[in-house]
Amino acid sequence: MKSSLIIAFVATAMMGTVQAQTTKEWSLKDCIEHAVEHNISIRQQAIQTDQNRNTVNTAKYARLPNLNGGANQGWTWGRTPSPTDNTYVNTSSTSTSFSVSTSIPLFTGFRLHNTYVAAKLNLQASLEDLQKAKEDISISVTSAYMQALFDNEILTVAQEQVELSKQQVERLVRLKEVGKSSYAEVAEAKSRLAQDQLSAVQARNAQQLSLLTLSQLLELPTTNGFSIQKPTYNFTPETPTPPDAIYNAAVTQRPSIKAAQLRVKSSQRNIKVAKSAYYPELSFNAGLSTGYYTLKNRPHNTFSSQLDDNLNKQIGFTLSIPIFNRFSTRNSIRNAKLQHSSYAFQLQDEMKKLYKEIQQSWYNAVGAEAKYNSSTAAVAANKASFDLITKKFENGKATSIEYNEAKLNLMKAVSEKLKAKYEFLFQTKILNFYKGIPIE
Repeated sequence: MKSSLIIAFVATAMMGTVQAQTTKEWSLKDCIEHAVEHNISIRQQAIQTDQNRNTVNTAKYARLPNLNGGANQGWTWGRTPSPTDNTYVNTSSTSTSFSVSTSIPLFTGFRLHNTYVAAKLNLQASLEDLQKAKEDISISVTSAYMQALFDNEILTVAQEQVELSKQQVERLVRLKEVGKSSYAEVAEAKSRLAQDQLSAVQARNAQQLSLLTLSQLLELPTTNGFSIQKPTYNFTPETPTPPDAIYNAAVTQRPSIKAAQLRVKSSQRNIKVAKSAYYPELSFNAGLSTGYYTLKNRPHNTFSSQLDDNLNKQIGFTLSIPIFNRFSTRNSIRNAKLQHSSYAFQLQDEMKKLYKEIQQSWYNAVGAEAKYNSSTAAVAANKASFDLITKKFENGKATSIEYNEAKLNLMKAVSEKLKAKYEFLFQTKILNFYKGIPIE
């Protein structure tokens, strides 16, 4: 009985802990850090980086001597040359041999060195690709986070509209009871309440979908208990730094540009690797070998003595001079040069793409700033108009149609202001990111 109570208590405590963990409010920084750690695309890019690191190790140790061992066991029968008088006789024999050999590359036309340098450049490019993948997911999370904040505020506005409509319905019902309001006016107010409730439901669905999108970027299994913080941004829209100034700072920092530059350098090394096939190659070779031999019905020395007696040692140099290889080297060089040109064009494309992205973000930010300023004035004007129409409507000097129209205009103005606000916040975060300021 006591053990059951203890188990129940522990289970309850654990459930409480899990619930406390899952109901925490996530900040933008929390979301970005979690996405970077758990995103599948980033993990795949990390695997690619590890593969490139192994390639560097392979190229580095290719300059070391190798070491090979071998053993052979053979049986022969039939007519075999006699080792004593060199005549052919019908007999059977066995032979056992062992060998150890090594080869050291002395000169390979600088192929090994250039291959190693190219591999290191490719590794650095892969590391920049990994950083770019992290930055891409950070931007995606920021966009989804801002959308979720916007949908949260739109939901709040929609719920406030529902409350206003409920108050008007209650007011008109009371007036109808004393004969100061008609059935048609009550029905109209209830219809408007139903429409506002529908808008609130749609806003709730949009808010849930935005949280779902954000949770999927974070690789969360479910949105249960998932909520985000509402940051207190000190929102003072100012015209951002001109795009040319941002580009000059970003072009030297962005991982996509660095990766493209590194691949251009690597392709230059690959041209030298291809040209190395025109050079002679020189290597040093050394080896040890021994064997054991028996002939049927013939006397022979012991196994150990034969191994000592038959021990053979050899050293030598091997020079390989390319003369004609069916234009294979020429075509390899041409392909390497074409690859270099391709990477050079990719670098130009990445630079143009970066400038285009900065320009688009800058113009979007400027447009959002102007839209925010104009929508702020529109909200103030519509708020004053709505307050005036509300007083007239309550005094019977304005119709329900005029009241509903004023309320709808106010809601539209508030929505446009919120949309401009979060668009400006997102675009300025992107521009600051291009300037080297982390997103948080």
